[in-house]
Amino acid sequence: MTTPLQVTTKRLRIEVTEDEHIRGAIDAPVTLVQYADFQCRHCREAYPSLLEVLDQRREIVRLVFRHFPLANVHPYAELVAETAEAAGDHGCFWELHDWIFEHQDQLDPVHLALGAEQVGLPVDQVVEEVNAHTRLDRIHHDFVNAIYSGVDATPTIFVNGVRHDGGCTVAELLKAIDQVAP
Repeated sequence: MTTPLQVTTKRLRIEVTEDEHIRGAIDAPVTLVQYADFQCRHCREAYPSLLEVLDQRREIVRLVFRHFPLANVHPYAELVAETAEAAGDHGCFWELHDWIFEHQDQLDPVHLALGAEQVGLPVDQVVEEVNAHTRLDRIHHDFVNAIYSGVDATPTIFVNGVRHDGGCTVAELLKAIDQVAP
């Protein structure tokens, strides 16, 4: 008889590395790790709050984006995540990240290609890369690690490695940050 794998935790299981998508001060003492689905409306609602928090605490906070595409609920979740990863390899992850959340109602392949073009990506090359699924392993890696860290919904945010179980308003995030800030 095998023992079931226990994955529930309130701690981030995978440390942040330099090759991740990081916005803010690279050596910030407070790290927010966000697991998100680009097609999730709750992630879209958290997006402006996270930008404001980064602005208000720019010297002490950095944001790390990790993928948690809910493909069974959002039909374009993996496609959009793969496109964002392709953008990252071309140095435009955060530009496309912002475009996606600002145009969340336009994430079908045609509009997504237009968005890629608007942020300056070589569209034909990005489409070819996405169709080859060359970055799907990274997305699945994020997803599996999210499960091991107890992520079960989006957005899920960890503050210095501990899951933030509060809301994603600016006030709630600032409070969580200020509790751990040096």
